Order: sequence, then structure tokens, then C-alpha cells
Amino acid sequence: MNLSFRNRIGLYYMAATAIIMAVAFLTVYFVVRGVVYQNLDRDLSYEAKKHTREIKVIGDSIKIKNKREWEEREHREVQVNPVFIQFWDKNGVFMDKSPNLKENHLKLNANSNYNGHYNGHLNQRPIRQVQLPIEDKGKLKGFIVAAMSLEASQMVLYNLRNILLIVYLLLLASLYFISKFIAGRSIIPVKNVIQTTNRITRNSLNERVELPQNKDEMFDLTSSINDLLNRIENALERERQFTSDASHELRTPLATLKGTLEVLVRKPRERSEYEEKIKLCLTEINRITSIIEQLLLLARLDTGSKSAEKPLIPLTSIIEEILFRHNNVATEKKLTIKIKNDIGDKVLIPQYFGNLILENIIENALKYAKDETTIHIALTKSESKVICKIRDEGIGIKEGDLHRLFNNFFRSDPLQHKDVTGNGLGLSIAKKAADAINTKISVESEFGKGTIFTVEF
Repeated sequence: MNLSFRNRIGLYYMAATAIIMAVAFLTVYFVVRGVVYQNLDRDLSYEAKKHTREIKVIGDSIKIKNKREWEEREHREVQVNPVFIQFWDKNGVFMDKSPNLKENHLKLNANSNYNGHYNGHLNQRPIRQVQLPIEDKGKLKGFIVAAMSLEASQMVLYNLRNILLIVYLLLLASLYFISKFIAGRSIIPVKNVIQTTNRITRNSLNERVELPQNKDEMFDLTSSINDLLNRIENALERERQFTSDASHELRTPLATLKGTLEVLVRKPRERSEYEEKIKLCLTEINRITSIIEQLLLLARLDTGSKSAEKPLIPLTSIIEEILFRHNNVATEKKLTIKIKNDIGDKVLIPQYFGNLILENIIENALKYAKDETTIHIALTKSESKVICKIRDEGIGIKEGDLHRLFNNFFRSDPLQHKDVTGNGLGLSIAKKAADAINTKISVESEFGKGTIFTVEF
């Protein structure tokens, strides 16, 4: 059925309660029915046993001893619920009966010879019967059948059944409206969530869903939605900031290219001037190419590109390859590389992501290190993790800039070291690569003395 959430809650609540009520009412009915029949059967058994003492057995015949007294007692007493008695021999032949039966007879039940209670009819009226054996000197002589009217008991049970049925239907009808009301109250927080989220657009992401007072499942749902909105808002803010920064970074080399080319076309120049300006343009083109490649790499890391999946290789091999590629920088600045290896060559890491992380960190250490200083690389183990520490004796980073170090296009004090090339994307790439393989990067620095990067694989 195409029911609303509110109606489904109400229906489920009503159905569950209806089943519980039905079980409870049926239990009450059958308990009362059992008690009524138990009391009736107890009285019948008592009367049957009592009257077995008022008979005499002659041969195979069974007779009532004082039948005249029995008749007089019945005439003297007003019996609200009279007991009917009838005797049969062991072959099912009628022997005698109580005077109140008159021309009527009780039926012998061949399937209930010993202490059996069963329902029957007397003069088209319901009765309850019990059948007990009569024995003399250990031999079966016949049976006594005692009966009592079942009309009053059945009327009580009939009225009880009708009352329970009517009450059940009334409660069910009341429950329908109550469950709808309760369901409506229960989904008020859901309505608030719907109304608030419908109001939220790209330009109003700062709005949040009001938290319910009770810390229940709805509170958790609302908190999760607010957290999701926070993440979306932060992601869009990062996207806007990234677009702005990328535009700014690309605008500078493009402006340089445009200005240089405009100068060249104003008048004829010497060959050497053309060559100088063309080399400057090529440098700026290379810079733009580098920025675009790094932006594409960041985009792939953001989308979790599967193309980045590579085999595992030893951590030491990655470090050696990176140092080999940047050997000219170390030679030019007369840097000393000291490696402390406490893990051997058996520790394997993902080649692609590991290379992205360590390439950018080691390259920064080489670029920002002071001439004729030492780069320290230490590989150690701590419990189940492998720790790689890279320490340089360079210009360091200001304490206030440490928390922004992994932001896109951020460079600490770029005007103080104009000779160091870069666009502030390297550490952003390293951080995203680390997140992709659940690796942690931390940084410590003392301005003017050096920086320590710690990578936990």
C-alpha cells in the first residue's frame, strides 16, 4: 500500500497492539472457560461419588436404595442447579435413574468409561456429564452417569465472549486514532528536518536543522544531517577557494606570457632579445604545465582514482629513487644525506602513493635546506607502524603557519625566499595521498633552524 510514513507508523503500532490485545482477551476468555468447566466438573464428580453410596447391587442389577425418600427430598428442596443421575449395567443396559429425569434419559458414552467429563443434551438443552464406573468386590458392575445443566455456564461464557469482542472492537477503533496522533507527534522532528533541508540551497548552506530535546535516534539522525551539511559546506568552500587560488596562480604566468609577447611585437629586435624572451615564455609555459598537472593529480586523488593502484615495493627503494632523482640539487647545495635504517628492506608500501608522499616531503627538505647542511632520514618501527622522519636544517616554518601547511597553494613567507620555486601544491598532494592509504603526516618546525616531517605508514 502507498501509505505515508506517519500512517505506516500508526498502522504498525495499531497492528502490534491489536495482536497483543487479542492474545490477552483470548487468554482471559479461555482461562474463565477453564475455571467454569473445572468447577462444574468438580461438582459433578462429587455428586456422582456421593450417589454411588445410595445404590445397591444385586447380581448384575443396580437399584437405588431409598428412591421414595429421594423423590420426597426433591419435592421439598428448591434446586437451583439440579443433578440428574442414571445407572447402567456393564453392558450398557439401563438400570435405574433419579426421579427428576422423569421420562428423559442420559446417554452412556462408550468412549468415556472412567472419570470422563463430556457435553451432551437433555430435552434439547445443553448439559455437562460425568461417567464413573461402579465396582463390587473388584468387579465392574456398571456405570453411574451424573449430569448438570450447562445453560448458565454457557450463558456466562457467551456474555463474556460478546463483551470482550465489543470491547476489543471499541479499543481497536480508539487505538486507530490514538496511534495516528502518536505517529503524528513522533514524526514532528522528521518534518522539521524536511522543512529545513528543503530551504537549504547552495547559497544557504550555513543553515542547520534544529536538534531535538531528547537525545534519541532522531537526535542522532539530526546530528548526522548537520554533520553532513558541515562537510558539504566545507567541501564547497574548499572548492571555491581552490578555484580562486588556481585562477590566481595561472593568471600570473599567463600575464607574464602576454606581456612578454606584446613587447616582442611592438618593434623588430635582435636575435638575442628574441631568444631571451622566448626562453622566458617557455619557462612560464612549463610553470603553467606543472600547475595543471598537479591540479589534475589532486582531482584524481579527490575522486579516489583506481589508476593510482600500484604494486608494493620496499620503503627504502622509494627513498633511494627520490634521492637519486634530486641528486643534482643536493650536489649543487653541498648537502649531506644521512640515512638511519632500522627496518631493513622488508617493509613494503604502495609504490604510487608512497612515492607521492615522500617525493614532495624530501623535495621540500632539499629546496629549503641551507647550503652545506645535513638532511637526516630515519626509518624506525613503533609497534605495528613504520615511522619515517625527515629532518632538514633549513629556514623553518613560523608556528602560526603550521596548521595551514597542507592547504592548496599555501606557501609560508614566499616573499622571503623568492629563489625557491614552487606553487604550494606539493604538500596538499602528499596529504591526500597519505589519506588514501591511511597514513599519518605530522610536522614540527622551529623558525630559522629547520623542520621535521614524520610519516607513519
